[in-house]
Amino acid sequence: MSRGVMVRRSVEVAVPVRTAYDQWSQLETFPRFLQVVHEVEVSRPTLTRWVVGYGPLRHEFLAEVLEQQPDEHLRWRSLGRRLRHRGDVHFRALGPARCEVTVAMQMDAPPLLGPAARLLAGRFVTTLLESFRAFIEGVGAAGLSWRGGIRDGRVEDVGGKAPDFPEWPHG
Repeated sequence: MSRGVMVRRSVEVAVPVRTAYDQWSQLETFPRFLQVVHEVEVSRPTLTRWVVGYGPLRHEFLAEVLEQQPDEHLRWRSLGRRLRHRGDVHFRALGPARCEVTVAMQMDAPPLLGPAARLLAGRFVTTLLESFRAFIEGVGAAGLSWRGGIRDGRVEDVGGKAPDFPEWPHG
């Protein structure tokens, strides 16, 4: 993605880092707090299907989770040719009940659309983080989440217990 537009934004959240990470890693809950996300289907820990859009416009894409380390970070990339993007989200404890969430996202954009794409991507990431903060601080706790790791697109055995799905790739 050499023609990419890169944006990076951070937000402080008034919940423990584990709570923030656990909620974020439940990707299928994104439609609950982000209006442009209509559906997220997790078919396995490393593959998700997203339906996003505004008004009558819809876009469906697959995304691959490349790296995931509980309470630290999650890195992804979209699959396919349209609206290609990649990014990572990092979690950093600021105290026992406070953390910082940072999203860095790179999107493919033709050179002529670079400035507009940068503005839109920046607004999207800011909205994403503010919506996430309002949601998790309002709820105050995350639901049950998978605490496994992913390295180089392969599921790692974390804590001696691998996911209970034979079709998931294990490293």
